[in-house]
Amino acid sequence: MTKSKIAISVNNSLLKLVDSKVDGSVIRSRSQAIEFFLKKGLQEQSVGIAVLLLKGEHQENALKEMKGTSLIKQQIEFFANHGIKQLYIVTQHTKNMNLLLEEISNSKINVEIVEKQAKGNAEALKTVKDKINNNFVVMSGDTYNNFDLLKMIKKHTDSDKMATMGLMTREKASQYGTAILDGDLIVDFQEKPKHYSTNIVNAGIYVFKPEVFELFEDTISLEKDLFPRLARLKQLMGFFTYGEYMHAGD
Repeated sequence: MTKSKIAISVNNSLLKLVDSKVDGSVIRSRSQAIEFFLKKGLQEQSVGIAVLLLKGEHQENALKEMKGTSLIKQQIEFFANHGIKQLYIVTQHTKNMNLLLEEISNSKINVEIVEKQAKGNAEALKTVKDKINNNFVVMSGDTYNNFDLLKMIKKHTDSDKMATMGLMTREKASQYGTAILDGDLIVDFQEKPKHYSTNIVNAGIYVFKPEVFELFEDTISLEKDLFPRLARLKQLMGFFTYGEYMHAGD
């Protein structure tokens, strides 16, 4: 691999810390140490896994044409354009499964269907727990989002919170989950409340730390169980997507 020589200025204390990592065995030089920890830091900031939570009853919507192709292909394209390498689609077996498999074939990224009968989307998400060891993205299978996902991922990693929720504003907020914000922190979340005091709503896309699974005991629904719990713990950040959004059922 071709390497380029560059000149950089580094704080003396930081340079001493870098030099202390040169052990003469695994890391043999200052340059190798800088390269090693820079690569490690960038990998921790990046997200390569996404999970699409697609109810079996919504598979027909995922197969419908939108902008000249199916919704599921649009979703895969969105993930591929933002650095996702592995997509897990958690769904149930239906008569449309062969059509779904055909739609995801020849995708730009690796796509795996995981079949799971679950009472709620949190139970469905827990199915892929053992496949995840870093930050990951989750999106509702009946939604179309198109925005700068990388900015949302950066917001998530910078905040060091367990979860970040994509947000948008809607006039009829009672049709969505609503979020009360204190700055960027979501301090209260209610799923489809009859009475609401905010027009800030859930966009159906999230970034999680893998540690979030520690809160999944007795958790069936992300919206009804997990997000209110994360809000109470002050572990749920909000990020306004400012992009395209569509709910397949609308």
